[in-house]
Amino acid sequence: MSATLIARWRSISATGTGVELIVWRVPQPLPPTTHGYKYRLVYVVDGKRVVGFDNERGKGDHCHIGNRELPYRFTTVDRLIDDFFREVERWGPQTRHDD
Repeated sequence: MSATLIARWRSISATGTGVELIVWRVPQPLPPTTHGYKYRLVYVVDGKRVVGFDNERGKGDHCHIGNRELPYRFTTVDRLIDDFFREVERWGPQTRHDD
């Protein structure tokens, strides 16, 4: 069985600001995760990632908030997307973040 695309969406402006997300259901978990999803969600501002959630092989579930990389506890795809957009909202254009 091959990977199945669950969600894919991209909205990036010409200035390099916007959101891209992709979620796949995979036949086997990517170590060290135990769930069957591979995902990458990113919010970029002026071409620079300011929020990202992903689960690359060997690293597991984690998120990038500003310059920090933190563990992330994946539960469901819906929760993942909600958590991602909650962080994106915190990085609204009215606020400057340097952390």
